[in-house]
Amino acid sequence: MNIRTLKTIFVAIIALLCLAYATQNIVNLDAAYASFAYVMSAVDHVAYPKSFMPSISNPALLWAALSVIVVCEFLAGILAAKGAISMFAARDASATEFQVAKKHALAGCALGVIVWLGFFGVFGGAFFQMWQTEIGKASMEGAFQFFVSCAVVFIIVSMPDE
Repeated sequence: MNIRTLKTIFVAIIALLCLAYATQNIVNLDAAYASFAYVMSAVDHVAYPKSFMPSISNPALLWAALSVIVVCEFLAGILAAKGAISMFAARDASATEFQVAKKHALAGCALGVIVWLGFFGVFGGAFFQMWQTEIGKASMEGAFQFFVSCAVVFIIVSMPDE
């Protein structure tokens, strides 16, 4: 199997990952909201009970933030899927054409990094200190795995092809 095919498969896997987690959030929307609201409320934050970020309990703000996350997960998956399809179609094309075909794949992987590193790692972890609770810690651990997966595939796919 050549490297272009492997890169295409990696991107397809990222697309599936993003779309599966976005869909799971929709299927379990009440549970996702409850977890999100719990983390943003700063309830049970014992190790660092004070934060420069105020807790958020306004349902409209919570739904808006959760919606942004889920929409971005879906968008990352759609971009990655479009990229995988484009890459597969260009697998026998010139190096320049294959590089162009990677555009959506790279955008999907980059958006995955933004979601799981930016939203979960920076905002959830650093700003709202979600690591202090069992639910928050589990979410951060998952987000780390997803961020690393997206970042590694981004790096691999961005490498030039001959």
